[in-house]
Amino acid sequence: MSAPARIEVTAEALLWIAILKAKHGPLMFYLSSGCCEGSSPMCFTKGDYRVSEADVLLGEVGGSPFYLSAQQFEYWHHTQMILDVTPGQGSGFSLEAPEGVSFLTRSRVFSDAEAAELAAAGDPPRAG
Repeated sequence: MSAPARIEVTAEALLWIAILKAKHGPLMFYLSSGCCEGSSPMCFTKGDYRVSEADVLLGEVGGSPFYLSAQQFEYWHHTQMILDVTPGQGSGFSLEAPEGVSFLTRSRVFSDAEAAELAAAGDPPRAG
């Protein structure tokens, strides 16, 4: 049995990823531990945000890497993130903001069995 994905994505978020890729090229996502971001990841053109070795690569959504700050990962390590999109203006720095939508994350707690599978797989990888 393989370990569960740390990041999943809804169909609507996948649609917006495709729209933004068509406009901007390859994308990346980053969920920081800043005071204002909360559950709203930032969407950038790939390479426009520099990740550090301390950041955690949760996985990919629509072929785009999704990173989390190490501080956020410590807080959320017991959950699976689900990338979604909602109507409304998000952060001015995120690529979807001018489109009138905002990416956000939802989460669900891993079961004990899933947590054991992740641990056995040596999860999580670091960015870098």
